Amino acid sequence: MFPVNKFRTERTPFYYYDMGLLGATLDSIKKAVGDSDFHVHYAVKANANPVILSAVAKSGFGADCVSGGEITAALKSGIPSSKIVYAGVGKSDEEIGMALDARIGCFNVESLEELRLIEAIASDKGVIADVALRVNPNVDAHTHHYITTGLKENKFGIALEMLDEAVEFCRQSSSLRLRGLHFHIGSQITTMDPYVILCDRINKLIAEYDGRGVHFDIVNVGGGLGVDYDHPDRHPIPDFNAYFNTFRKYLNLSEGQQLHFELGRAVVAQCGSLITKVLYVKQGVNKQFAIVDAGMTDLIRPALYQAHHLIQNITSESDEECIYDVVGPVCESSDCFGVDERLPLTSRGDLLALRSAGAYGEAMASHYNLRPYPHTVID
Repeated sequence: MFPVNKFRTERTPFYYYDMGLLGATLDSIKKAVGDSDFHVHYAVKANANPVILSAVAKSGFGADCVSGGEITAALKSGIPSSKIVYAGVGKSDEEIGMALDARIGCFNVESLEELRLIEAIASDKGVIADVALRVNPNVDAHTHHYITTGLKENKFGIALEMLDEAVEFCRQSSSLRLRGLHFHIGSQITTMDPYVILCDRINKLIAEYDGRGVHFDIVNVGGGLGVDYDHPDRHPIPDFNAYFNTFRKYLNLSEGQQLHFELGRAVVAQCGSLITKVLYVKQGVNKQFAIVDAGMTDLIRPALYQAHHLIQNITSESDEECIYDVVGPVCESSDCFGVDERLPLTSRGDLLALRSAGAYGEAMASHYNLRPYPHTVID
């Protein structure tokens, strides 16, 4: 699976991207979408590597951005501005102005305060801003509390109790064009049940506003579809058919109403692996430690979310297995990739692969401890 001989000549740690798998994943999404009026925006925050973004652009997908820098990267990759949606609870004045100048497709607005600011900046520029209101539907995605975004206590979105005021503000404004409603309930969602509940909430909202004569051209259901971190080879591509068919079955859209999606992790997680070298095998009192040259600066998900990535020794030829804690060199106790990992007999110089690292790996890398950023190897 891995070009190990090629890896032996590379400086570690590095991110390895299997572009064949990425291409197959993008094709699977297009096939699952079919001829439906579904519009897929890739969530740039998952991985903004230019090679990844270029592949997304060539597949015809749009971009879901949460900063001015991501908008710039999406445009540079060839994604048309009309296919860019801009979310985020803290858009700055400069970022809003830049997005308006770029003529992006839509702002996903997260508060009344933000709505007023976009209106003021658009008015000063003499343009009309297309907006969708991000609604907090109070749906529990049953995922890690750091990546749950659709509950009342989360910072994201407009509370249902405040939605009427936001809708009316848009309708009275000559600088805002209300296009739709936007939702996002969380990330790494592995069952369809939360999406079914979301569809029910959306149906009731749409029906309520239709009854008042307010029609939304766009319904944006966000993303959040998870991947199999434990068995990436068994499930290299998520079940996009089940995902899209859930919305086909449970969401009541009117003729001509567009359905938008913002997929990130499900697109790129499985195509990426973090490759790291074993520096030492340290014998503790009750444990053995495989100390590697990658750390939380290269892949922070285990430290931040208590996430686990499948760890494989891709160079050991031993039939003997041992138990190791796989840890990094950063001066933090949380710099640990796995506890009690069962690996082939591991020695200094062996290469380990931390799988399913294509999403929120390279994108969240840092310079802490003045460590260099990991480089990338594309296949």
